[in-house]
Amino acid sequence: MARKEFTFRGKTLAELQEMDLKDFAQLVNARARRSILRGFDKKLLKKIEKARDLEKQGKEPTPIRTHRRDALIVPAMLGLKMAVHKGNSFEIFEVKPEMLGHYLGEMVMTRKKLMHGKAGIGATRSSTAITARK
Repeated sequence: MARKEFTFRGKTLAELQEMDLKDFAQLVNARARRSILRGFDKKLLKKIEKARDLEKQGKEPTPIRTHRRDALIVPAMLGLKMAVHKGNSFEIFEVKPEMLGHYLGEMVMTRKKLMHGKAGIGATRSSTAITARK
């Protein structure tokens, strides 16, 4: 069974990558459209262009580091590695076609999973029998 070609709102990947940013804005939802039309981050676009130039030269670009969790994932980012700040460090991920129209912050979680350990001294009545080690 042949795998279905990826499309985003009826457009193929090749069509999306040829599109201007303003044309792509017409395909996303209203909140994302407003974000793009009011001014996409120019510094981030320059970093993306620089990474694409390195790819054309046959070199592996380093992940693009950014604190902009509210930046939208656009077709120019496809295939690049992004390093998004999560509060204490940068989390690296590769941008895939399914991520188009989402925000960078959605791809990097800022909270750890809650792990319960055993109760400490004084946490329960039975723990009063345990002596503290010094």
